[in-house]
Amino acid sequence: MEPNYRRCISCRQVAPKQALLRVVRVYPSRQVQLDRGEGRSAYLCPTEICLQAAQKKNRLGHALKTAVSPEIYQTLWKRLSSPQVAANTTPQNQITSDLESH
Repeated sequence: MEPNYRRCISCRQVAPKQALLRVVRVYPSRQVQLDRGEGRSAYLCPTEICLQAAQKKNRLGHALKTAVSPEIYQTLWKRLSSPQVAANTTPQNQITSDLESH
């Protein structure tokens, strides 16, 4: 895998780190938060399908090896509905073409 590329825990698509949502289990407090912090991380595509599957199948909890609160999911759903995330979203075909060019 290329540097600064990560894999979505839901659809398993590889994408640039900046195009994905990051959820972190902070070390040593084991608190789960978004975007910042050092510790175990999981990445999600900023799409409804990936977030819905991650929530339904507890993929964030499994990847982070801890319980993920409903507030984290609510915040992620709000981010998906915001226009800023929609502007930063990389279409799936763009991700694939980026990978093929490397």
